[in-house]
Amino acid sequence: MSQPAGSISAVDRVVAVDWSGDRSAAGQRKKIWAAVWTSTSHGRLGAGAIRLSSGRTRSELADWLITMADETPRMVVGLDCCFSFPAWFLTEHGCTTVFDFWMAVAEGRGEQWLGRGCADARFWGVPGSSRTGRRPSEFSGEGFRRMMRTTDWENTVAVHQQDGDPARAAKMRGITAKSPFQIGGSGSVGTGSLRAMSVLRQLRDAGFRVWPFEKPELAEGAPRPLLVEIYSRLLTGPVAKSNSAARKAYLSSRRRMDPAYAALSRTALQSACANEDAFDALVSCVEMVRWRCEFAALQAASDPVLALEGITWRAGVHSGEGVPSTSE
Repeated sequence: MSQPAGSISAVDRVVAVDWSGDRSAAGQRKKIWAAVWTSTSHGRLGAGAIRLSSGRTRSELADWLITMADETPRMVVGLDCCFSFPAWFLTEHGCTTVFDFWMAVAEGRGEQWLGRGCADARFWGVPGSSRTGRRPSEFSGEGFRRMMRTTDWENTVAVHQQDGDPARAAKMRGITAKSPFQIGGSGSVGTGSLRAMSVLRQLRDAGFRVWPFEKPELAEGAPRPLLVEIYSRLLTGPVAKSNSAARKAYLSSRRRMDPAYAALSRTALQSACANEDAFDALVSCVEMVRWRCEFAALQAASDPVLALEGITWRAGVHSGEGVPSTSE
Protein backbone atom coordinates (compact mmCIF):
# COMPACT_ATOMS: atom_id res chain seq x y z
CA MET A 1 0.00 0.00 0.00
CA SER A 2 1.34 3.39 -0.95
CA GLN A 3 1.65 6.15 1.59
CA PRO A 4 2.76 9.77 1.33
CA ALA A 5 6.55 9.98 1.20
CA GLY A 6 8.20 10.43 4.54
CA SER A 7 5.07 9.63 6.54
CA ILE A 8 5.36 8.03 9.94
CA SER A 9 2.56 5.92 11.31
CA ALA A 10 1.43 6.55 14.87
CA VAL A 11 -1.03 3.66 14.67
CA ASP A 12 -0.34 0.13 15.85
CA ARG A 13 -3.78 -1.31 15.19
CA VAL A 14 -6.70 -0.53 12.88
CA VAL A 15 -10.22 -1.93 13.29
CA ALA A 16 -13.01 -1.44 10.75
CA VAL A 17 -16.50 -2.40 11.88
CA ASP A 18 -19.45 -3.02 9.60
CA TRP A 19 -22.21 -2.00 11.99
CA SER A 20 -25.81 -3.15 12.50
CA GLY A 21 -28.83 -1.68 14.25
CA ASP A 22 -30.60 -5.04 14.41
CA ARG A 23 -32.69 -5.33 17.57
CA SER A 24 -32.01 -9.03 18.23
CA ALA A 25 -28.80 -10.47 19.64
CA ALA A 26 -28.84 -13.17 16.95
CA GLY A 27 -29.12 -10.54 14.22
CA GLN A 28 -26.26 -8.52 15.68
CA ARG A 29 -23.98 -11.57 15.90
CA LYS A 30 -24.73 -12.36 12.27
CA LYS A 31 -24.45 -8.85 10.81
CA ILE A 32 -21.70 -7.11 12.78
CA TRP A 33 -18.32 -7.87 11.25
CA ALA A 34 -14.93 -6.51 12.26
CA ALA A 35 -11.63 -6.49 10.38
CA VAL A 36 -8.47 -6.04 12.46
CA TRP A 37 -4.98 -5.14 11.32
CA THR A 38 -2.06 -5.08 13.75
CA SER A 39 1.35 -3.65 12.88
CA THR A 40 4.33 -5.98 12.71
CA SER A 41 7.36 -5.35 14.89
CA HIS A 42 9.16 -3.98 11.83
CA GLY A 43 6.43 -1.44 11.08
CA ARG A 44 5.51 -3.12 7.83
CA LEU A 45 2.04 -3.01 6.46
CA GLY A 46 1.34 -6.69 6.81
CA ALA A 47 -2.04 -6.62 5.07
CA GLY A 48 -2.04 -10.40 5.17
CA ALA A 49 -2.42 -10.09 8.94
CA ILE A 50 -5.94 -8.59 8.62
CA ARG A 51 -8.38 -10.86 10.40
CA LEU A 52 -12.15 -10.92 9.96
CA SER A 53 -14.60 -11.98 12.63
CA SER A 54 -18.26 -11.78 13.62
CA GLY A 55 -20.42 -13.32 16.35
CA ARG A 56 -20.62 -10.35 18.75
CA THR A 57 -23.51 -8.23 19.93
CA ARG A 58 -23.07 -4.46 20.10
CA SER A 59 -22.33 -4.69 23.81
CA GLU A 60 -19.87 -7.54 23.32
CA LEU A 61 -18.16 -5.62 20.53
CA ALA A 62 -17.69 -2.61 22.83
CA ASP A 63 -16.12 -4.78 25.54
CA TRP A 64 -13.84 -6.40 22.94
CA LEU A 65 -12.69 -3.03 21.60
CA ILE A 66 -11.98 -1.75 25.10
CA THR A 67 -9.88 -4.83 25.86
CA MET A 68 -7.88 -4.37 22.65
CA ALA A 69 -7.38 -0.69 23.41
CA ASP A 70 -5.95 -1.57 26.81
CA GLU A 71 -3.43 -3.82 25.03
CA THR A 72 -2.71 -1.45 22.11
CA PRO A 73 -3.74 2.13 22.88
CA ARG A 74 -2.46 3.45 19.52
CA MET A 75 -5.55 2.00 17.88
CA VAL A 76 -8.03 3.53 15.42
CA VAL A 77 -11.55 2.13 15.14
CA GLY A 78 -13.84 3.00 12.23
CA LEU A 79 -17.57 2.44 12.71
CA ASP A 80 -19.86 2.40 9.66
CA CYS A 81 -22.65 4.59 11.04
CA CYS A 82 -23.51 8.26 11.58
CA PHE A 83 -22.10 9.66 14.81
CA SER A 84 -24.62 12.50 14.92
CA PHE A 85 -27.58 14.24 13.25
CA PRO A 86 -27.94 17.63 11.55
CA ALA A 87 -26.91 20.46 13.87
CA TRP A 88 -30.35 22.06 13.85
CA PHE A 89 -31.86 18.85 15.27
CA LEU A 90 -29.40 18.74 18.16
CA THR A 91 -30.15 22.39 18.91
CA GLU A 92 -33.88 21.68 18.77
CA HIS A 93 -33.40 19.13 21.54
CA GLY A 94 -31.30 21.42 23.72
CA CYS A 95 -27.98 19.66 23.05
CA THR A 96 -24.93 21.95 22.99
CA THR A 97 -22.51 19.09 22.25
CA VAL A 98 -22.77 15.75 20.49
CA PHE A 99 -22.10 14.10 23.85
CA ASP A 100 -25.31 15.67 25.21
CA PHE A 101 -27.12 14.17 22.23
CA TRP A 102 -25.63 10.71 22.82
CA MET A 103 -26.81 10.84 26.42
CA ALA A 104 -30.36 11.76 25.41
CA VAL A 105 -30.43 8.99 22.79
CA ALA A 106 -28.97 6.40 25.15
CA GLU A 107 -31.41 7.30 27.91
CA GLY A 108 -34.42 6.42 25.78
CA ARG A 109 -35.07 9.09 23.21
CA GLY A 110 -33.49 7.01 20.45
CA GLU A 111 -35.83 4.06 20.96
CA GLN A 112 -38.77 6.46 21.12
CA TRP A 113 -37.87 7.77 17.67
CA LEU A 114 -37.50 4.21 16.38
CA GLY A 115 -40.84 3.06 17.81
CA ARG A 116 -43.85 2.49 15.59
CA GLY A 117 -45.92 4.83 17.74
CA CYS A 118 -43.54 7.79 17.45
CA ALA A 119 -45.36 10.97 16.46
CA ASP A 120 -42.30 12.57 14.90
CA ALA A 121 -42.92 11.96 11.20
CA ARG A 122 -39.46 13.26 10.28
CA PHE A 123 -38.22 9.72 11.00
CA TRP A 124 -39.48 7.68 8.07
CA GLY A 125 -39.32 4.21 6.56
CA VAL A 126 -41.00 2.16 9.32
CA PRO A 127 -42.97 -0.73 7.76
CA GLY A 128 -46.57 -1.07 8.89
CA SER A 129 -46.76 2.37 10.47
CA SER A 130 -47.93 5.82 9.49
CA ARG A 131 -44.28 6.66 8.79
CA THR A 132 -44.11 5.00 5.39
CA GLY A 133 -41.13 4.62 3.10
CA ARG A 134 -41.81 8.00 1.55
CA ARG A 135 -39.59 10.89 2.52
CA PRO A 136 -41.69 13.43 4.49
CA SER A 137 -42.66 16.64 2.74
CA GLU A 138 -40.51 18.64 5.15
CA PHE A 139 -37.45 17.02 3.55
CA SER A 140 -38.59 17.37 -0.05
CA GLY A 141 -38.00 20.18 -2.51
CA GLU A 142 -36.14 23.03 -0.87
CA GLY A 143 -36.06 21.06 2.38
CA PHE A 144 -34.05 18.18 0.88
CA ARG A 145 -30.73 19.59 2.08
CA ARG A 146 -32.09 19.97 5.62
CA MET A 147 -32.38 16.24 6.26
CA MET A 148 -28.63 15.66 5.87
CA ARG A 149 -25.54 16.66 7.75
CA THR A 150 -22.92 18.71 5.94
CA THR A 151 -20.69 15.66 5.54
CA ASP A 152 -23.54 13.58 4.04
CA TRP A 153 -24.34 16.33 1.55
CA GLU A 154 -20.73 16.74 0.49
CA ASN A 155 -20.15 13.03 0.07
CA THR A 156 -23.28 12.15 -1.90
CA VAL A 157 -24.66 15.30 -3.52
CA ALA A 158 -22.16 18.13 -3.71
CA VAL A 159 -19.52 16.01 -5.47
CA HIS A 160 -21.86 15.65 -8.44
CA GLN A 161 -22.53 19.35 -8.78
CA GLN A 162 -20.78 21.67 -11.20
CA ASP A 163 -17.89 22.52 -8.87
CA GLY A 164 -17.66 19.04 -7.36
CA ASP A 165 -14.74 16.63 -7.31
CA PRO A 166 -14.99 14.45 -10.48
CA ALA A 167 -12.75 11.69 -9.12
CA ARG A 168 -14.72 11.37 -5.91
CA ALA A 169 -18.01 11.66 -7.80
CA ALA A 170 -16.98 8.64 -9.89
CA LYS A 171 -16.54 6.65 -6.68
CA MET A 172 -20.06 7.60 -5.63
CA ARG A 173 -21.69 6.69 -8.95
CA GLY A 174 -25.22 5.39 -8.36
CA ILE A 175 -25.16 6.20 -4.63
CA THR A 176 -28.07 8.33 -3.47
CA ALA A 177 -27.99 10.70 -0.54
CA LYS A 178 -28.54 9.07 2.85
CA SER A 179 -30.14 10.74 5.84
CA PRO A 180 -29.98 9.57 9.49
CA PHE A 181 -33.73 10.33 9.66
CA GLN A 182 -34.38 7.31 7.42
CA ILE A 183 -34.86 4.38 9.80
CA GLY A 184 -36.21 1.76 7.42
CA GLY A 185 -35.93 0.61 3.84
CA SER A 186 -33.01 0.08 1.51
CA GLY A 187 -29.82 1.83 2.55
CA SER A 188 -31.25 3.28 5.75
CA VAL A 189 -28.66 4.40 8.28
CA GLY A 190 -30.79 5.91 11.04
CA THR A 191 -31.54 2.79 13.09
CA GLY A 192 -27.93 1.63 13.28
CA SER A 193 -26.73 5.13 14.05
CA LEU A 194 -29.18 5.72 16.90
CA ARG A 195 -28.35 2.34 18.41
CA ALA A 196 -24.64 3.06 18.07
CA MET A 197 -24.72 6.16 20.25
CA SER A 198 -24.85 4.33 23.57
CA VAL A 199 -21.82 2.30 22.40
CA LEU A 200 -19.99 5.45 21.32
CA ARG A 201 -20.67 6.91 24.75
CA GLN A 202 -19.41 3.74 26.45
CA LEU A 203 -16.21 3.75 24.43
CA ARG A 204 -15.58 7.43 25.13
CA ASP A 205 -16.13 6.83 28.85
CA ALA A 206 -13.51 4.05 28.56
CA GLY A 207 -10.91 6.49 27.24
CA PHE A 208 -11.44 6.64 23.47
CA ARG A 209 -11.13 9.98 21.72
CA VAL A 210 -13.80 10.69 19.09
CA TRP A 211 -12.99 12.61 15.91
CA PRO A 212 -13.85 15.32 14.91
CA PHE A 213 -15.40 16.23 18.23
CA GLU A 214 -12.01 15.87 19.91
CA LYS A 215 -8.39 16.03 18.81
CA PRO A 216 -6.69 12.63 18.61
CA GLU A 217 -3.99 11.73 21.11
CA LEU A 218 -2.42 8.86 19.15
CA ALA A 219 1.04 10.43 19.06
CA GLU A 220 1.12 11.41 22.73
CA GLY A 221 3.39 9.80 25.30
CA ALA A 222 0.28 8.29 26.87
CA PRO A 223 -1.73 7.60 23.70
CA ARG A 224 -5.47 7.06 23.65
CA PRO A 225 -7.47 5.02 21.10
CA LEU A 226 -9.45 6.88 18.47
CA LEU A 227 -12.95 6.46 17.01
CA VAL A 228 -13.81 7.72 13.53
CA GLU A 229 -17.00 7.51 11.48
CA ILE A 230 -16.62 5.69 8.18
CA TYR A 231 -18.92 5.06 5.21
CA SER A 232 -17.98 1.84 3.47
CA ARG A 233 -19.20 3.06 0.07
CA LEU A 234 -16.65 5.90 0.19
CA LEU A 235 -13.94 3.30 0.69
CA THR A 236 -15.05 0.57 -1.73
CA GLY A 237 -16.11 2.75 -4.64
CA PRO A 238 -18.69 1.42 -7.16
CA VAL A 239 -19.49 -2.28 -6.71
CA ALA A 240 -22.70 -4.29 -6.46
CA LYS A 241 -21.89 -5.37 -2.91
CA SER A 242 -25.02 -7.46 -2.49
CA ASN A 243 -23.92 -9.72 -5.37
CA SER A 244 -21.40 -12.41 -4.43
CA ALA A 245 -20.06 -12.66 -7.99
CA ALA A 246 -19.49 -8.88 -8.06
CA ARG A 247 -17.68 -9.00 -4.72
CA LYS A 248 -15.45 -11.79 -5.97
CA ALA A 249 -14.70 -9.93 -9.22
CA TYR A 250 -13.91 -6.75 -7.28
CA LEU A 251 -11.46 -8.49 -4.96
CA SER A 252 -9.86 -10.44 -7.81
CA SER A 253 -9.30 -7.22 -9.74
CA ARG A 254 -7.82 -5.49 -6.71
CA ARG A 255 -5.51 -8.43 -6.05
CA ARG A 256 -4.06 -8.11 -9.54
CA MET A 257 -3.44 -4.38 -9.26
CA ASP A 258 -2.84 -3.63 -5.57
CA PRO A 259 -0.18 -5.36 -3.41
CA ALA A 260 -2.28 -4.72 -0.30
CA TYR A 261 -5.09 -6.91 -1.59
CA ALA A 262 -2.64 -9.48 -2.98
CA ALA A 263 -1.31 -9.92 0.57
CA LEU A 264 -4.71 -10.70 2.09
CA SER A 265 -5.18 -14.20 3.42
CA ARG A 266 -7.30 -16.74 1.59
CA THR A 267 -9.53 -17.04 4.67
CA ALA A 268 -10.27 -13.32 4.74
CA LEU A 269 -10.97 -13.23 1.01
CA GLN A 270 -13.29 -16.21 1.18
CA SER A 271 -15.28 -14.59 4.00
CA ALA A 272 -15.53 -11.31 2.08
CA CYS A 273 -16.67 -13.07 -1.10
CA ALA A 274 -19.31 -14.99 0.82
CA ASN A 275 -20.72 -12.18 2.98
CA GLU A 276 -21.49 -8.53 2.15
CA ASP A 277 -20.90 -7.32 5.71
CA ALA A 278 -17.53 -9.07 5.85
CA PHE A 279 -16.67 -7.52 2.47
CA ASP A 280 -17.40 -4.00 3.75
CA ALA A 281 -15.35 -4.54 6.90
CA LEU A 282 -12.37 -5.97 5.00
CA VAL A 283 -12.19 -3.29 2.29
CA SER A 284 -12.72 -0.52 4.85
CA CYS A 285 -9.87 -1.87 6.95
CA VAL A 286 -7.50 -2.11 3.98
CA GLU A 287 -8.22 1.52 3.04
CA MET A 288 -7.90 2.77 6.63
CA VAL A 289 -4.55 1.00 6.94
CA ARG A 290 -3.43 2.50 3.63
CA TRP A 291 -3.79 6.01 5.09
CA ARG A 292 -3.10 5.20 8.74
CA CYS A 293 -0.39 7.89 8.79
CA GLU A 294 -3.12 10.54 8.61
CA PHE A 295 -5.03 9.71 11.79
CA ALA A 296 -2.58 11.25 14.24
CA ALA A 297 -2.71 14.53 12.28
CA LEU A 298 -6.49 14.90 12.43
CA GLN A 299 -7.75 18.08 14.04
CA ALA A 300 -10.88 18.74 16.04
CA ALA A 301 -13.50 20.62 14.04
CA SER A 302 -13.53 24.34 14.76
CA ASP A 303 -16.62 25.01 12.65
CA PRO A 304 -19.59 25.04 15.08
CA VAL A 305 -21.83 23.04 12.73
CA LEU A 306 -19.26 20.31 12.08
CA ALA A 307 -18.46 20.22 15.80
CA LEU A 308 -22.07 19.11 16.35
CA GLU A 309 -22.63 17.01 13.24
CA GLY A 310 -19.32 15.20 12.84
CA ILE A 311 -17.43 14.30 9.67
CA THR A 312 -17.22 11.03 7.76
CA TRP A 313 -13.52 10.21 7.56
CA ARG A 314 -11.85 9.83 4.19
CA ALA A 315 -8.23 10.24 3.14
CA GLY A 316 -7.17 13.86 2.96
CA VAL A 317 -9.80 15.39 5.25
CA HIS A 318 -8.23 16.57 8.49
CA SER A 319 -10.79 18.86 10.09
CA GLY A 320 -13.54 19.49 7.58
CA GLU A 321 -12.26 22.97 6.88
CA GLY A 322 -10.15 23.28 3.76
CA VAL A 323 -9.76 21.31 0.58
CA PRO A 324 -8.89 17.60 0.81
CA SER A 325 -5.45 16.57 -0.33
CA THR A 326 -4.93 14.56 -3.51
CA SER A 327 -4.23 11.42 -1.48
CA GLU A 328 -7.62 9.96 -2.29
